[in-house]
Amino acid sequence: MGDERKIVPNQDAGFFQGIARHFKLVWALINDERVSWLTKLVPFGSFLYFIFPFDIPTPIDDIGVIVLGSYLFLEMCPPDVVAEHREQLENTISATARDPEELEIDEEDIIDAEFRQE
Repeated sequence: MGDERKIVPNQDAGFFQGIARHFKLVWALINDERVSWLTKLVPFGSFLYFIFPFDIPTPIDDIGVIVLGSYLFLEMCPPDVVAEHREQLENTISATARDPEELEIDEEDIIDAEFRQE
């Protein structure tokens, strides 16, 4: 079939993609068996507080608890495991290259044309 290739994404992706990568890293570490189950309670606890706050509900402090909880979780995880997952998320995207001859394409989907640059 095809060979496995790595695509390097844009490193200056922006604020929201940075937040998405942060929470993807937290999720990957939650699913990693090398991280202690006690450590995994930190993000779940902060999420539970976000859902069921026991104070006057304001979104600012609830979001702060989520951010603080995820930061604390990353600090409590083994540094080598965090570095491994961070590298996977930030540096590469897996993709499989396929030979165009092996693709199943209908003849009616092909447009026969010539390219001219003027």
